[in-house]
Amino acid sequence: MDKWLYRAMIALATIGLLVAIYMTVYKVTSNNAMCLGSGDCSTVNASSYSEINGFPVASLGVLGYAAILAALYFEKRNRFFQENGALALFGVTLTGFIFTVWLIYVEIAILKALCPFCVASQVAMTLIFIIAVVRLIQNQEI
Repeated sequence: MDKWLYRAMIALATIGLLVAIYMTVYKVTSNNAMCLGSGDCSTVNASSYSEINGFPVASLGVLGYAAILAALYFEKRNRFFQENGALALFGVTLTGFIFTVWLIYVEIAILKALCPFCVASQVAMTLIFIIAVVRLIQNQEI
């Protein structure tokens, strides 16, 4: 089961990373053709919530997903991560999940617009967090 969860996390983090890179490029270039037919995408991307002190929120996603992939990579290769990888991943994914919940609130309650790419990233992060919780519980049972 753990091998399946490990592979699922890699797949979801890769998807999340690709979406975050795409959205970062979209934010930096302001190329509305990248919206792929959804006006809500440009609404979210043009909002003040799409940046933190001039830093694109999508770039935070790139860093977060890259950190998850790095932790998964080192989990098989580094003694520290072999012993503490599940806990480290739980911490990173908990942070990502809390931020994801905030972004969902912003999109639904404040902007009243749902960007399909943002939703894809939010689903990926939520599933990664759930898997991280399951893996942490499994490690505690050993």
